[in-house]
Amino acid sequence: MYGSRGAGGMSARRASAAVLGAALLIAGCSSSGDEDDDKDAGAGITQQPKETDPFWVNPDGTAAQQVASLEKAGKKDQADRIRRIAQQPTGEWISPENPEEQARGFTEAADEAGRTALLVLYDIPHRDCGQYSQGGAADGDTYREFIDGVAEGIGDRAATVVLEPDAVLHLVDGCTPDEFHEERYDLLKGAVAKLTALKNTKVYLDAGNAGWGHPDQIFEPLKWAGIDQADGFAVNVSNYYSTEESIAYGKQLSAKVGGKHFVIDTSRNGNGPYTEGAPDERWCNPPGRALGETPTTETADPLVDAYLWVKRPGESDGECKGGPKAGEWWPDYALKLAGGTG
Repeated sequence: MYGSRGAGGMSARRASAAVLGAALLIAGCSSSGDEDDDKDAGAGITQQPKETDPFWVNPDGTAAQQVASLEKAGKKDQADRIRRIAQQPTGEWISPENPEEQARGFTEAADEAGRTALLVLYDIPHRDCGQYSQGGAADGDTYREFIDGVAEGIGDRAATVVLEPDAVLHLVDGCTPDEFHEERYDLLKGAVAKLTALKNTKVYLDAGNAGWGHPDQIFEPLKWAGIDQADGFAVNVSNYYSTEESIAYGKQLSAKVGGKHFVIDTSRNGNGPYTEGAPDERWCNPPGRALGETPTTETADPLVDAYLWVKRPGESDGECKGGPKAGEWWPDYALKLAGGTG
């Protein structure tokens, strides 16, 4: 993910997508389309009201599993706190192993519940510039196969896709070497075209956050990456900038890319960004953070299509401040986030 690079200063970090469990892929874990009838044998997680929050809540996600475990152990207060995370729809980060199966499982489960799956694709070659979430597809052809698999798995079912956190921004901030730029633009543009061709899929291309730099630095790269064909862009993915700051940044950027709409990751921005410690590590598992606005399509600005929890609260940003590997569930941090003291 990113630290202080180029003229923009601190950028966002993303969680690894490699932590998806096979248990989450089965459509049988979904509930019915009526939230009053949605039941789960473990934590009892239900869907949110469709009219304000049409995105699918995974009733067997990691947070839900922790709720069930805490309740079984008689730790009701802690269970109630983690339930604040478990009961909200969060992004399902598709890993490179069997992407078609994962995309099909999540979208089928969401479809059965009468909801829209929120998927995050994070497999671009040379991902994260060798930092905490390094990796990605081995080459361009492998990445195209990954996208083809995801598209095949989604089919005609409803999905909202946040495409490649960091990928464009790392082309702008000097993190990704120049020799990989042309291929990355081609891969992103191809992914946008492939996914937007699906009947009921919306695609939001990641566009950084309010703290990294200025929209003037990224609007042309976004065009080269296919923003014109995308439904819009995403801001603040896995970061902590306030919703107000994110709206201001997004509106400035929207004006430069044809009035495109955008979505905001509000998963952990309840207390805004961390301002202490080393600037290049403030993004990583900062203390004192809190959950932000719950996911909804009823937002404060007509250009903002939704507040989303793209980053799954409770997952580590990386091996810093005592955290486990990027993307791994960190129970203590989850409890602090849900209590507003993360």
